[in-house]
Amino acid sequence: MSAGSGVAKRGGLAIHDNIDTQPGLAATDAHAGDGAVRSAGLNGMAAQEYVRDAVREDIATGRLAPGQRLVEADLAAQYGVARSGVRAALLDLSAEGLVERIPQRGSRVRTLSIAEAIEVTEARMVLESLCAAKAAAKVSDEEVADLADLGEQMRRAVADGDVLEYADLDDRLHRLIRELSGQNTATLIIERLRAQNIRHHFRMTRIPRRTETSLAAHLRIISAICARDAAGASQAMTDHLQDVITHLEAASRK
Repeated sequence: MSAGSGVAKRGGLAIHDNIDTQPGLAATDAHAGDGAVRSAGLNGMAAQEYVRDAVREDIATGRLAPGQRLVEADLAAQYGVARSGVRAALLDLSAEGLVERIPQRGSRVRTLSIAEAIEVTEARMVLESLCAAKAAAKVSDEEVADLADLGEQMRRAVADGDVLEYADLDDRLHRLIRELSGQNTATLIIERLRAQNIRHHFRMTRIPRRTETSLAAHLRIISAICARDAAGASQAMTDHLQDVITHLEAASRK
């Protein structure tokens, strides 16, 4: 199973602690000593890439919440690199739309508006439907068993009312489908899009009975992939993400 397993618990708590932070307001600062492993004295381009990848992952998993300040000195100490490497990494992440740089104030994790979240989800819908179809076309018997097991874990999480566990499993399922698809280019784009949308993703888990609706959609995706039904898997993924868009649109009217 890919990265993501067990992480969203810690990240999810941070998301929920900061989930109602208003756009434009900074949440808590990111400080050194959060448990991240220091780099091995990297510098130059290697340090830049190391920090960029680490911060991108922390945004995607929710360890860094939308609106959270990114202090160069703290990140340099946390990752064991020079501030120049951190600064260059933050510029890269700003270009990706994950970080917002504010003159005279530094950087923070960017918060998407609902309108932007809808656009991101529409783009994801095209790419993730492709990945679902490709996964169905090449899934092995062992991978079918893995998908079925993940579906059962999702059922239990919903039955137990464990929203954070369900959110973690949701992320793991989408990651597994991307891995099975073998679509590396689509995967890179999707992961960046999902990182931008993390605030709205966790907010939706708080909608009454949303996890039950989401579970049914994910089980249909799993069923189609396990049946090696490429067209069905693509349609199930499209339907799932269209439902997400519908909820986002409803939120924008409130």
